[in-house]
Amino acid sequence: MITIGPYQLKNSLFLAPMVGVSDTPFREICSQLGAGLTIGEMLTSNSELWHNEKNRLKQIKPRIAGPQVVQIAGSDPKLMAAAARANASRGADAIDINMGCPAKKVLKKAAGSALLKDTRLVSRILRQVVSSVEIPVTLKIRTGWCPMSRNGTEVARIAEDCGIALLSVHGRTRECRFRGTAEYETIAAIKQAVSIPVIANGDIDSPEKAAQVLTQTQVDGLMIGRAAQGKPWIFREIQHFLDTGTTLAPPSPHSKLQIIRAHLRKLHDFYGEVKGVWYARKHVAKYVKGEPGCREFLIQFNVAATPAAQLDQCREYFDWLAGNTGVLAA
Repeated sequence: MITIGPYQLKNSLFLAPMVGVSDTPFREICSQLGAGLTIGEMLTSNSELWHNEKNRLKQIKPRIAGPQVVQIAGSDPKLMAAAARANASRGADAIDINMGCPAKKVLKKAAGSALLKDTRLVSRILRQVVSSVEIPVTLKIRTGWCPMSRNGTEVARIAEDCGIALLSVHGRTRECRFRGTAEYETIAAIKQAVSIPVIANGDIDSPEKAAQVLTQTQVDGLMIGRAAQGKPWIFREIQHFLDTGTTLAPPSPHSKLQIIRAHLRKLHDFYGEVKGVWYARKHVAKYVKGEPGCREFLIQFNVAATPAAQLDQCREYFDWLAGNTGVLAA
């Protein structure tokens, strides 16, 4: 079982730190539904920007049992170290360093996966951050800058040498962004090259795929990203399959409704009635994707202007899905 500092995780399934998705409400939902660790949305290392609303909300800690992990991004070793210290003083239990984001606006600042081109700078950042705090520091990378430069193994060795406690690896290069399919051969090589825990990430979207990746790479854990959107119970499903070799039955319409309504209430409380309604729309669209009548439902749902209206419409829709009016009343 993986430990981070004094924390022993309940399992080895992580929620990826997805910007615009892995906010406090979603982290709480995923933790309740089986995620052993959730990591906060990427936070800039420039503390002068922390006072705007978006970055302020990123720093609100979810109500979860596991460690509070804050992910920081940047390219200046001193700023990164200062950001790590500031978050540690605010109660972070671990710091995660982002060297995997392929977004253009991050790359323009020579941060995220752009850092994989400069292993000397990687080393400087990691050493300064690790030495600046007493809490564990983890790292997220990709397999390299481009398919012709898969230097993930080299970066992993540097990370271990610098004192990084755990390494997460997305099975694509920066150039690949999210196109094509993830490859796990490099992740397997990284696992063999270092002794620190290694977590595999990329295209893990089912219990069967999770088992396959674990067997192929021999990693210590798995990180789930986009597959958790609209399906946060995937953590529970994967753990059940790994434990028993059997497939857990999907949640009933009633169970799914209860999860959605709990998520919506968290969004409404966290962001307020106006923005909470806005943020709820993208999550509900993921929850109902592929369900009968989802298009017609979303047309109505997306014009609902109040939290109460959204909750009522969800209940009515899932009541209809269940085919038995009234059995889903809260």
